Amino acid sequence: MPFAVRARFEWRLRTRTLELGRRTLLMGILNVTPDSFSDGGKFIEREAAVAHALAMLDDGADILDIGGESTRPNATPIAAGEEQARVLPVLRAVLAARPEAVVSIDTYRAETARIAVEAGAEIVNDVSGHLWDAAMSSTCAELRCGAILMHTRGRPQEWHTLPALAPDEVMPLVLGDLEFRTRTALVAGIARESIVLDPGFGFGKIMDENYALLARLDGLSKLGFPLLAGVSRKSFLRPITNLGAPGLATETWDSATNPTTVANTAAILAGAHILRVHDVRPTREAAAVADRILGAAQP
Repeated sequence: MPFAVRARFEWRLRTRTLELGRRTLLMGILNVTPDSFSDGGKFIEREAAVAHALAMLDDGADILDIGGESTRPNATPIAAGEEQARVLPVLRAVLAARPEAVVSIDTYRAETARIAVEAGAEIVNDVSGHLWDAAMSSTCAELRCGAILMHTRGRPQEWHTLPALAPDEVMPLVLGDLEFRTRTALVAGIARESIVLDPGFGFGKIMDENYALLARLDGLSKLGFPLLAGVSRKSFLRPITNLGAPGLATETWDSATNPTTVANTAAILAGAHILRVHDVRPTREAAAVADRILGAAQP
């Protein structure tokens, strides 16, 4: 069975660098929102959010990704001030407790990105790939932080109206769009060594379109950037795991780690350098095995 050759990179962040490729890094998801698709409302209070963040670090998360606005399908946008009021107290409290922690801010707003990085965030994770705020690329260049450019096809309110893609159309679309976004980011002054690409599973890709993307994920390596995969608890995993037999239906994602683990393992074997995950401990265990397989397959 052929596996991807995972290149190694030094990912340059605001104050440090992270080695990518020797082993898979895990980005723990912290949604400080009332309405995220999987864990909305669980961590809206600062104490609960901070406790969960520290638990993810203890379980082996290499990065914490803190977001204050849901981007689930049909999500209602919120004001920048509300987003900042949610994330900044948590970010500051986490760094006060663990000054060495690597924190990413999950935002598409340049204003929020700037404030979060000035408060200690190392990375800006923008689900729009710098499309939804024209100032984001220049802001990240000025801040000299890590920049994750994610592919999205339309906005959450538009996804249900998008025309379907054939399996062989998905990767060319993502590849072309991300190539354009990286050129734009480089022209704006973001260092090549600071950029990571995310194909955006679930973001404008409907159901089986995500499997077509995952099956061809190694095709993104030709762009020459590290890859992040975020398949954790995504809705495209759900229908095929609901088998209809008593006790086997997927009621919630809290206990349904197996579908995500399989998809995460496939992403690693296809060359992903970073996984964005809800469940850190089981993913760490699976990644250790996948990393060993990938290492054994390399020249």
